[in-house]
Amino acid sequence: MTENQTHFGYRDVSEAEKPDLVRGVFTSVATRYDIMNDVMSGGVHRLWKAAMIDWLAPRPGWSTLDVAGGTGDIAFRILDRANAKGPGTEVTVLDLTEGMLRAGMERAESRALAGQLTWVNGDAMTLPFEDETFDAYTIAFGIRNVTRVEEALSEAYRVLKPGGRFVCLEFSQVTVAGMDRLYDAYSFAVIPRMGEMIAKDRDSYQYLVESIRRFPDQERFAGMIREAGFGQVRYRNMTGGVAALHSGWKL
Repeated sequence: MTENQTHFGYRDVSEAEKPDLVRGVFTSVATRYDIMNDVMSGGVHRLWKAAMIDWLAPRPGWSTLDVAGGTGDIAFRILDRANAKGPGTEVTVLDLTEGMLRAGMERAESRALAGQLTWVNGDAMTLPFEDETFDAYTIAFGIRNVTRVEEALSEAYRVLKPGGRFVCLEFSQVTVAGMDRLYDAYSFAVIPRMGEMIAKDRDSYQYLVESIRRFPDQERFAGMIREAGFGQVRYRNMTGGVAALHSGWKL
């Protein structure tokens, strides 16, 4: 790939093209995104997200930025956990795709959380916030879609307050012998077909499967987080490495 090239699944594309391609994927699947997550994972994604919130341990009064969080799933979980302990928590949800944000705002209407949520259409590589604004930065199943992951990590570091926490949940590389072959067979043969039947969009789910295979493995991604300036970087494998939680602190 040349300097201004990146990947969109298994396709090589220009860096200028990728944001619109990603936006097109999530615009297409926005209204079915949460349903597809349940179907694809058999509901296991809920356990992974619960583990993410457990590790984050949000506190009352925190200001959290949830990136690529358009449908609000992580934001609602953060607020539910923090509100049970005390008042004052706020979550800003940022997403590249307006359709995903609309889906999240519609979900939020049925919850008494409006005053604690802010919805922002923006890019993880150029966050529209001042330095040292947030106590925590979360991103779930979104960072692999960013054109330049290093820039997103640098921006995460910039907008966190000293002592702030970065937590990322992302699909990763299976670490259990034999399970990797089964997972590949399921991913490539079944998930795109599910996308066609449920979300009426096979191509978007083909891309999502391919994007998982192109994303760095657990150790390499941990190294990228350290290179962005974070300390105490750790990760935990979920379901044999199908997904992984990564954490780092702005020390």
